[in-house]
Amino acid sequence: MEKEETFAYVFRPVIQNTGAAVIICPGGSYHHLDMINEGYMSGKWFASIGVTAFMLCYRTSEFGYHHPAMLEDFQRMIQIVRENADEYDIDVNRVGAIGYSAGGHLVAMAGEFGKKVNELEKLGIKTTQSLRPNFVVPVYPVVSMQDDIGHRWSRKSLLGKHYTKQQQDDFSLEMQVPSDMPPTFIVVAKDDNVVKYENSLRLNKALEAKKIKNCKLTVYDWGKHGFGMKNGKFMKAFHWNEPLKEWMHEIKMI
Repeated sequence: MEKEETFAYVFRPVIQNTGAAVIICPGGSYHHLDMINEGYMSGKWFASIGVTAFMLCYRTSEFGYHHPAMLEDFQRMIQIVRENADEYDIDVNRVGAIGYSAGGHLVAMAGEFGKKVNELEKLGIKTTQSLRPNFVVPVYPVVSMQDDIGHRWSRKSLLGKHYTKQQQDDFSLEMQVPSDMPPTFIVVAKDDNVVKYENSLRLNKALEAKKIKNCKLTVYDWGKHGFGMKNGKFMKAFHWNEPLKEWMHEIKMI
């Protein structure tokens, strides 16, 4: 594991390099980051299957940051990864993203807004590389900012205290799916006790409505929130990352 600039850690493959890469966005309600369970453990697993992983330490409201800081950090990371593809021995067309909880919102937002919004341009940073991931994996994700199922802490952390109804709609990802959304693999448990699992159902319904190819929703009966990739009771029962690996094979990312 090595550090890239000031905000990401790199996990290089421990077996034959597949040429694929993934950016990991830990959760934490856009307030803080679960660096160990969702970040470090995911990096180790991806490295174990030959995928170069970049654990992104994006800015959060704990340190006074709101949108667009999080999306800027993701876009800057994918720019760095693609512009240094030769150094990392990766294929620029096989760079995905996995995010947990609020990190799931971030990676789905990057997939949806990748071409519509380039926050880096506002900072004077230009690149010829796409800032959209080739696939996204939202795990027990925050999706909606609507009052009925939205996760309020994440909404406040992302948008600040004084958000508008228009912002609620703009950042409700079930309302923003483009016709060219990247392949999406959603994972959630029905008994999620933090983010209502209906968030995942609405995102999947929106993907189906737009006829997005190679998308998959996996719903488990139990597991609650925050299982990440730790080798706990949930992982031992379901090994949920194995279907993820199979899906990555199916869409020819590994």
